[in-house]
Amino acid sequence: MEVSEDDNIDIHDISPTAWRLLRVAAGFGQREVEVEIDDIMQAHISMLENNNRSLSEQRLEVLFELYRSELTNEQVRVLVSNF
Repeated sequence: MEVSEDDNIDIHDISPTAWRLLRVAAGFGQREVEVEIDDIMQAHISMLENNNRSLSEQRLEVLFELYRSELTNEQVRVLVSNF
């Protein structure tokens, strides 16, 4: 699922800043994400948001869905397209 069905968002095109803003807007701290999603550690989130490393496609999808579940489609679209 590279592309979100709602807004045609390619998860590989989301910037590190947008990933951080999505997380914060969804109300998650890095440690909270670690608790919510198996196989994702705080270090993974930090590396993704600091553009040091990307996550596997599966992890990106799960992470994006977690954030998206807490936000409206418009919020997601605005954060991803503007940052």
